[in-house]
Amino acid sequence: MNWNKDHIRETMLSLETAALQSARDHYLNYLSTARLDPTEPIENDEQAQAEVAADFAEALDDTLHDYADKLEKLRTIDFGPKSTVSEGAVVKLSGRYFVIAVSTSKFICQGRELMGISTMAPIFEAIDGARAGETVQFNGRNLTVEVVA
Repeated sequence: MNWNKDHIRETMLSLETAALQSARDHYLNYLSTARLDPTEPIENDEQAQAEVAADFAEALDDTLHDYADKLEKLRTIDFGPKSTVSEGAVVKLSGRYFVIAVSTSKFICQGRELMGISTMAPIFEAIDGARAGETVQFNGRNLTVEVVA
């Protein structure tokens, strides 16, 4: 299959942008409920809810940074043609398609189900540099690299 890797990048950017926006909306929602009006009496349960909301907002702050980092990475990766497994490659590994870029959930692009994996993923270490037709070992299993594009 001839992959339109620009389309793959745009699909991944769109999905990650939507995820960032959703995380940002949740962050802002938690942040707004964490703020109490100091000019009004504050009930104990209001204080407790505000503290929980602040904790959630703080946890989501890391998620926001992760999404922003993913978006920046996607914009800078070379998605040109590849003959070995490397960043920017589309790889068919034992029947499944992966994009070597950033970690993502499964998504559909060009009629195929793909999933993004980062170069920090343990499986990448096993397949890094492999060519189509080669067999690699991962977690005690043999996996066949069927396609590298």
